[in-house]
Amino acid sequence: MTPTESFISHLIELRNRLLRAVAGWLVVFVCLFPFADRIYHLLAAPLLAKLPQGAQMIATAVTTPFFVPMKVTMMAAFLIALPWMIYQCWAFIAPGLYAHEKRLIRPLLAAAIVLFFMGMAFAYIAVFPVVFGFLVGSAPAGVAVMTDIAEYLDFVIGMFLAFGFAFEVPIAVILLALMGWVNLAQLKEARSYVIVGAFVLGAVFTPPDIVSQCMLAIPLWLLYELGLLVVRWLPQSPADSAPTA
Repeated sequence: MTPTESFISHLIELRNRLLRAVAGWLVVFVCLFPFADRIYHLLAAPLLAKLPQGAQMIATAVTTPFFVPMKVTMMAAFLIALPWMIYQCWAFIAPGLYAHEKRLIRPLLAAAIVLFFMGMAFAYIAVFPVVFGFLVGSAPAGVAVMTDIAEYLDFVIGMFLAFGFAFEVPIAVILLALMGWVNLAQLKEARSYVIVGAFVLGAVFTPPDIVSQCMLAIPLWLLYELGLLVVRWLPQSPADSAPTA
């Protein structure tokens, strides 16, 4: 096979894998479509539970009541289909990897998916009630809290992404150590900076109350410590064995 033919065959394989990934997402979306309103209500439950009795959310645009539940359903379908989509990416790149690389990437990839979902679950179960309780409770007297459903969707997606990626800290630490960019001693020395950075990120990505900030900062710190614990049991990296000046 000539280089041109090989390149074209790889493009065809990539196209097929992408089509399968998108098809899986669409199949899940079609299956969830009849339950779009229930899925949105489940997403809105943390805020609705904190609103005063009789209060409700609002829609300020004509098409919002239709499109927002559809967007939520598409997001739910994407999350459900995510393992299938990642498998398609893996099936495309795996033939070009060495056996030891496969053994290394597979558990890290699986752990990354699990940690991302854990971050989103933590945000929904533990953080949202605290955040929305603070926001609703801080409304001045005489002000009715009536959140637009589109604004609510944007807010919770941002929080989901913030906590989902925050829970990837152990994976980032392990990868840095495996690539030899840092060693365990350097990671320990950086602990104080990581703690400060965690609280800065907590201040940026959460509402301005100390409880919400700590609910992002403390998990970030603990996950960094988890990464250090795993690195401690890894084989010696090039950075560890390099001579010091």
